[in-house]
Formats: sequence, C-alpha cells, structure tokens
Amino acid sequence: MSAPDPTGATGRRYPSAVDVVIVGSGPAGAAYARVLSERAPETTIALFEVGPTVSDPPGNHVKNIVDPAVRAEAQRRSEGPRPLDASTPADTMDGYANDAERLTRPGTFLLKDGWRQPGQDGLPAGAMSSNVGGMAAHWTGACPRPGESERIAFLGDLDDLLDDAERLLAVSSTLLADAPLADRVRVNLGRALDAGRAADRRVQPMPLAVRRDEHGSLHWSGSDVVFGDESRANPNFALHDESLVTRVLTDDRGAAGVEVRDLRTGEVFEVRARFVVVAADSLRTPQVLHASGIRPNALGRYLNDQPQIVYAARLHDAPSAPDASVHDTSITAQSGVSWVPFTDAESFHGQVMQLDASPVPMEGDAVPGSIVGLGWFCAKDIQASDRVAFSDTAIDDYGMPAMRIHYTLTERDHATINRAKQAIVAAANAVGEPLGDAPFEFPAGASLHYQGSVRMGQVDDGTSVCGPNSEVWGVPGLYVAGNGVIPTATACNPTLTGVALAIGGARDLAAALALRAIEPTPNQARNTDARA
Repeated sequence: MSAPDPTGATGRRYPSAVDVVIVGSGPAGAAYARVLSERAPETTIALFEVGPTVSDPPGNHVKNIVDPAVRAEAQRRSEGPRPLDASTPADTMDGYANDAERLTRPGTFLLKDGWRQPGQDGLPAGAMSSNVGGMAAHWTGACPRPGESERIAFLGDLDDLLDDAERLLAVSSTLLADAPLADRVRVNLGRALDAGRAADRRVQPMPLAVRRDEHGSLHWSGSDVVFGDESRANPNFALHDESLVTRVLTDDRGAAGVEVRDLRTGEVFEVRARFVVVAADSLRTPQVLHASGIRPNALGRYLNDQPQIVYAARLHDAPSAPDASVHDTSITAQSGVSWVPFTDAESFHGQVMQLDASPVPMEGDAVPGSIVGLGWFCAKDIQASDRVAFSDTAIDDYGMPAMRIHYTLTERDHATINRAKQAIVAAANAVGEPLGDAPFEFPAGASLHYQGSVRMGQVDDGTSVCGPNSEVWGVPGLYVAGNGVIPTATACNPTLTGVALAIGGARDLAAALALRAIEPTPNQARNTDARA
C-alpha cells in the first residue's frame, strides 16, 4: 500500500512519478543512467539501491579509500542485513584461498540458506553485495572481451557495444603492461601456451578498469566512473539508497512503475514510471520479477557460475631489486596482470596477477611482484535445470521471496575443471616455481560471475527472458540488465559484456523515449480525429 505523501518520516523525498526507474546501482544500472543522461538528458530518472552509500563519490571502489579503517567500515556496510563481525579481517586476501566450503569475503554476504538442494552441488560460496555501486565497489577490475563461442552471435553490434563499455568503465590494456616483470611473465606464458591460438587469443596484458590519478596512483573503476559527470550533473537524475524495490508495477500497456520500501523507516511508496530497468544482480533481478508476478518460463533458469582454480608461483630469475615501475604508485606494479584468453579448444580463461591482485597469499619474503597468483575460470555447461527458484511462502532477510539454488556440475564440467588444473600447473611451471603441491579448486559460486538467470534471446521461444534489446518478452517498457542477461557459456570475467548489453538496452530505451515524445497524446489524437 502506498502512502499519499511521497515524503517519508526521515524527510527524504521520493518522486511520485518519473520517466524511468532503475533498480540497482551496479555497473549495469549505472550504464543506463549514463547513456540516458547522454542521449536523453530531459528524461527524469530515479535509481533505487537497497544498500547504503559507503564511499565518496557514491559507487567509488573501496580500494581507492586510503584509510584502512574507513575502507573496512565501507566493506562491513556492504555486507547486507548480516554483516561480518568487526573482528573479522577486512583484507580481501586474508583467508581467501582456504578450504572452507562457504567462502566468506569482505564486502559480500552469503546466501543464508537454500544454497544447495539434496543431491546437487549447489552454490555454497554464492554471495552478493548491498551498497551503492554493488559488487563493482569490491571487484578486481578485469575486463577481457569475450571470444569465439563466448560471443553472442545474434548481436551484430556487439563490438561497438564493447567499445562503449570500455569507455564507460575506463578500461586500459596498457596501464600495467610496462611493469618491470610483466614482459617476462607474458613471454614465458606465451612460449608455453600460444601455439595454435589465433592472434587475439594469445597471451596478452589483461584489460583493466583502472586509471592513474594526478599523483600517479592507481584509481580502480567502480560505478562512480560509469555514472560519470554526465549522470552526476544531470538535474533530472536522482539516486536513492537504502530503498528496496519490492515489485514492478504493470498495467495493460506494460511496465507502470515500482513499489519501493524506505529501509530507514519501513514506509512503502509507489513511484509511477513508463519504463523500468531491473539491474539488481543475477540473483536478485529474477527475484524482483518473481515477486512482481512476472514469471516467464526461463526466469531464474540457465544460471551459470564459472568454476575457479587458483595456484601460485615464484617467477624465474626475478632480480633481487627490480627497476621501479615507470610510474610511482601505492601498489607495487612489478609483474602486472597477464591474460590467457578462452578458446573453444581450451574452455577456460586465465589471469596471472602479482600478489597485490592475487587471491593466493604470499608466505615469507620475496622480490616485490615476483610471486604471482594464477586464476583459471572455466566455462560451464548451460542447462535449464541450473536455476535460482523462489519460495512463495518463505522470505529472506529483506522480506523478499527466499531463494532456492538448484545447481549441478555435469561430467563435462568435471572434465573441464581437470583440464584447467593441468593447464594452470603448466602455466605455473612456465613462469617459475609452483608454490604448493597442487592447485586449489574454489567452492562453487566463489567466482561471483553469475550469469544467465534473465538471459537474452533472439526469439521468444521460452528459453530466454528478454530480447536482443534487453526488454522483457511480453512486458513492454520493462528491461533487465546485468551479467544475468548474458546467454552464452563464458569463462572470461563478465562485467564488460554485462555493461555492453546494458548500453544496448539503454540506447533502445532512449530511442523509445524519443519516439514517445513525438507521439500525440490521447487528447491530441482525439482532436486530430475530430478535425479530420
């Protein structure tokens, strides 16, 4: 039930009506705000985020927060209704590569229950973040392009969309490519792995969403970079944090707005809108649609995680005092980040990172940058039975339909994981001395690269939730966004592709707004008919 006055008890004001509502402030939601601000600046936009603002500017990556105590507080406030105890480590490397089945990391929170069904593998490490900027306030910034069968074949403008996604995310392939030990890593990896690969699938620097500030320090991209000054300076755009969208409203035309709960007061309001974009994340976007009674056959299905293998190595012949990086930085950029792209013949992708960006902790003293972490992500079989389902009786900590994860690795998945383990050992031997007896397989869900739950399709045949423009089949004006829209089996980090698809949807929405602006109103149409 909506309150008659859009001003709540805290004094903050929700609009009663806007042109566009965006649900979620991660990179995909931010991309909609940015593109609409650029292409349709007169459009009124309200963005609702369930989590708090934890950084300045809103959506800033927590790694850019210099003060460790302030950074730790930002991570704690991102951990949803049940944040970690203050005594737990705030360093994302602490305890990361342990053998706990339910891997817990700062800035994220695990599913409380429902993460595994009897006889299935489940997603024991399935996790989310609740904060302005979403998981992009905590991510590694890796932005590789999809290749070969990872690409969405029916999108003819995919490369143009990826180009624009790199612009919005401030992606660079060269920023750490000149690190003193980076070339040594890439040459050794290439000698071992490049044979038979196409030119664009050979070992190369990892494209990263990072830039240097005026002082030469690395600045990692979060949603703040995607929003850009174009959104922040737009008087018609407003971001409302700690605001839970409980359902999408519809009428006989399609999307009609949202119902939103002010989490500070518990008050519930209706915000009318002709267009609604749900970009909550790959688990909560289908949850919002389910709660709204919008339940296409594919909703929540084809859920895709990326099985992840990690290892570490000490680089061969690393100098005891390597030359400093050509740029001063608070992060020791000695070995950079190298990328081993996915191929159809080897359906996994690898990233080789110096310790500062690696999930494998270093023991003992070492030359800065000489110990690298290797992480291999595997493409998984896509099957409709892998899904996030929702209860019509049980609720989660937010009062939304409780999630139930159905997820099983196939025989081919296990074979892919075994090949990836062999490949990561070969890569570790190529670059140096492997550390540890064997690579470590993370528990399912640890990649945080969930995809497919609101997947895109070329036609409405029951196997997809939205069309190539990201508009939900059968619900005009309702768009879905984020990594959940990706329909292909991928091994590469999905954020660049998710933002690219959001840009495509935002362009379509901007065109729809322009068309609507020149269409006659019902009264104008009646007057025209009368004159005729």
